[in-house]
Amino acid sequence: MTVSRAPRWMCSYSPEVRTVPAGRWWNAVRVPVSLGTLALEALGDESGAIIKDGYGGIMYWLVPPGDASAWRLPDVQVLGRGSHVAVPPLRRTAGPGLYWRVPLTHDTYWTNTARLRTALTDAAAAAAL
Repeated sequence: MTVSRAPRWMCSYSPEVRTVPAGRWWNAVRVPVSLGTLALEALGDESGAIIKDGYGGIMYWLVPPGDASAWRLPDVQVLGRGSHVAVPPLRRTAGPGLYWRVPLTHDTYWTNTARLRTALTDAAAAAAL
């Protein structure tokens, strides 16, 4: 099912990238694209929305606020209260630059935190081989 309108934190009409505070509507899990690509392959359709920075080589998963705050995983940074994330316009679903790698098209834009942790841990192990 698709979202009929944008979440409150997202201006659906804005053609510009916006800076949105993390920790209120979601936490963002920031990973390098090399690790994120492997994790996304493992998650498949179970992934929620993902922001990709095509220039910076970074991917951001959105998880429920407060989740993943205690994670201590290599190459993974969890952004919560006190952090901000650059968010692309809803319609920007391709690069270059900042875009929605997995768009906001589901009832919930969050990724299951436990599944994401497993996918990232497995991806890091595979990358280390």
